[in-house]
Amino acid sequence: MFNPLLKKWVGRGELDYEVYLKTPELLSLQAGEAERVAHDELLFQVVHQAQELWLKLASREAVEVVAELDTDALWGASARLERVHRVLRSMVGELSVLETMTPDTYQVIRRSLGNGSGQESPGYNMLRLAAGGLEAALERLLARRGVTLKTVYSAGGPADLKRICEQLVDVDEAFQNWLYAHFQLVRRTIGVDRAVKALDGLPSQVLAGRMTMPLFRQLWDVRVELTSSWRREGGVAPGASREGCMHAPPEAYAKARAAGVGCPMHAAAAYPPAER
Repeated sequence: MFNPLLKKWVGRGELDYEVYLKTPELLSLQAGEAERVAHDELLFQVVHQAQELWLKLASREAVEVVAELDTDALWGASARLERVHRVLRSMVGELSVLETMTPDTYQVIRRSLGNGSGQESPGYNMLRLAAGGLEAALERLLARRGVTLKTVYSAGGPADLKRICEQLVDVDEAFQNWLYAHFQLVRRTIGVDRAVKALDGLPSQVLAGRMTMPLFRQLWDVRVELTSSWRREGGVAPGASREGCMHAPPEAYAKARAAGVGCPMHAAAAYPPAER
């Protein structure tokens, strides 16, 4: 292809852009026109190969976050977790492109996939492994600070740690959304039922359980723990003055928690327990 602006031939693999990105090798990794069993096989391969590349990046970034958490470089860790979160979100959008392929077309492609399964994905397995390292790094960070997750999520808890925890939840939620998107893709192409077997022999129905397996279970469990210890008493009655509630010093919240009061500035305005 001749680029009239550059006045150069593009596609021969000779230009710096092509050499740096190894475009000759990259663009030869998909089945050629004469080798495809269906037109949409190019779509199928491109999306799955792109997903593997994004998973490679997400896993590598997660490893870097482990190092940053272990050295208390929380700003760097925060920025990197945001990147992983955006990567996973972009992957959901990519899967939606595959939904333009109809079931009858996929049935043709499926005959040439052997026993291939998403469980065999190197990227998927590497990300789960990297997530285990992240969870362990978070535990070490909490131990160094001498706090628990419940303390982090209590009023007046350490804001920097809460931010990191919430970004880990962002990553986990995006990961589960990606699994859900994959579940819906399977549902659209081969159906979800005990009678429908994936190429690895497992019923497609098992994918529903995989969607609810978080990367960082303790970050979800702490929400249950907080809600279990929550009490209705100690709030501010509807219509009562709330002035100053948000401007109390952190130590006032700690005392209010100990007393079972919601607003430290207006404890007297709380409902009496008998009215609850």
